[in-house]
Amino acid sequence: MSWETVIGLEIHVQLSTESKLFSGGSTGFGAEPNTHVDLIDMGLPGVLPVANKDAFYKAIRFGLATNAEINQTSSFDRKNYFYPDLPKGYQITQMGMPIVGKGSIKIMVGDQEKIINITRAHLEEDAGKSIHDLFEGETGVDLNRAGTPLLEIVSEPEISNAKEAVAYFKAVKQLVTFLDICDGIMAQGSMRCDVNVSIKKTEDKELGTRAEIKNLNSFKFIEKAINFEIERQIRVIESGESVVQETRLYDNVKNETRSMRSKEEANDYRYFPCPDLLPVVITDEELNEIKENLPELPGQKEKRYISEANLEESEAKIISSSKTMANMFEDACSKTDDSKLVANWLVGDVSALLNKDNIDIEDSKLTSINFATLIERISDKTISGKIAKSVLEDIWESGNDVDNIIKEKGLVQIQDESILESIANKIINDNPGQVEAYRCGKDKLFGFFVGQVMKETQGKANPQSVNEILRKLLN
Repeated sequence: MSWETVIGLEIHVQLSTESKLFSGGSTGFGAEPNTHVDLIDMGLPGVLPVANKDAFYKAIRFGLATNAEINQTSSFDRKNYFYPDLPKGYQITQMGMPIVGKGSIKIMVGDQEKIINITRAHLEEDAGKSIHDLFEGETGVDLNRAGTPLLEIVSEPEISNAKEAVAYFKAVKQLVTFLDICDGIMAQGSMRCDVNVSIKKTEDKELGTRAEIKNLNSFKFIEKAINFEIERQIRVIESGESVVQETRLYDNVKNETRSMRSKEEANDYRYFPCPDLLPVVITDEELNEIKENLPELPGQKEKRYISEANLEESEAKIISSSKTMANMFEDACSKTDDSKLVANWLVGDVSALLNKDNIDIEDSKLTSINFATLIERISDKTISGKIAKSVLEDIWESGNDVDNIIKEKGLVQIQDESILESIANKIINDNPGQVEAYRCGKDKLFGFFVGQVMKETQGKANPQSVNEILRKLLN
C-alpha cells in the first residue's frame, strides 16, 4: 500500500528582547531559578500587563523577510489551561488577530527547491519550566522563562518528509539569526518546535488524523521523531486500528514517541479577548522604519560575496548559511586583502572540523576574533599554513588565544634567509646522491629537499623562501 506523509511545524522562537513580553523582568538565560520573576510573571491579582514594543518590531522583521502580510492592528487573547508552570492559569497569545499573516520560506533539500507557506506568526508569552530531576519524587517549577516573548511560526501542512522538515527548521533558524531577533541556541530553548504528523493513502483527498509531537529542540530529534511517528501510524492503520488525535512526546533514549495526552481542540482552551490589553496599532511610519532598517539577509550576502569577494557560488552559499560564519568571514577579511584565503579556511578546514564533531559553528570554541587573528598571522607570515592548521586544532580543543598558542609553543615562522640558507646547504651536503639525481633531470626530487628543510625546522620555515633558496642552490 502506498502512503503519503503530511507534516506541519509550529516553531517557537524566543525573541531576543531584554525584557519580557508584558513585564520588565529580565529574559537573561542561566540565572538561578525564580530570580528573573516579577509580580506580572507570577500572575498576582491586581497587576496589569504592558506590551513590549520591541517584540512587535522583531515579529514584523520576520514578517517582512518572509513576504508575509503584516497586520498593523493586532490583539491578544487568553488561552486557558492549567499547568504548574503557568501561574495565571492562562497564556496570553494572539488567536484572532496575529501580528503576521500568510508568508513563505524557500527551502533546499539536496539540489531541490521547495516553497513552504506560512499560515501565520503570532506573539505569545512563554510558560515557566517544570524541573523533574532536582528533588526525589517531586517537581520543581522555575518561572524565569515565564513571560519571555515567543514568536510562534505556523507552517501550512506542506512538508512531505523528515528531511524537508529539518530543512525548513534550518531555514527559519538561519533567517531569525540573520534578522537579529533570536540567538538560535536550541540547547537553551531559544528555538523549539511542535511537529504535526499524519499519513494518508496517496489517492485519498482528505488528510489523515494527526498526532502532535511536542517540544523538539534539535535537528536530529526532529528527523528521528518524524520517521518513528510515520512508521508507527502506518503500523496502526495496517493492523486495522485508527490513529488517535493526541499529543505525544519523543524519547530520544528509546527513539520512540509516546502518548502524553489527548489532543485539545481550540474550544478546549476557551479563547477570549484579553481584557487587560488593548489592540496594538503599528503606524505606517513605524512599518516603513522597520523596512528601511532590515539587516542584510542570507541571499543578499551570498550575492555580495560572489560579486565583491569573488567567491565561487558554492563557497558563498556555505559561508552565508550561518550568521556566525558570515561574521567570521567578514571579520577575517578586514585583516587581509585575500578573501579567497579566508573562504578556503572556512569552507575547508573549519567545515571539516564541524563535520567531524557533527556540531554547528555556534557550538564550537572558535570565535570570530580568534579566526580573524589566525588569518592575520597567516597573511603577515608569522606562521605558515601548515602551522596554522595545528593552531586551529588547538583552538578547537581548548578555545585558547591564537597569539598565546603561537608564543607558548614557539611556532613563529623562520623568515631569516641566512638561517634558512644555512639549513638548506646542510641538507644538500648530506644528500649528494639526491642532488646528482636532481641535476640529472629528476625534478620531482625537489619536493624531497623542501621536505627535509621543513623537517629540520619543525615546519616553521617560510615555504616561499625555502623554495627560492633551494632553487638557487640546486641549480
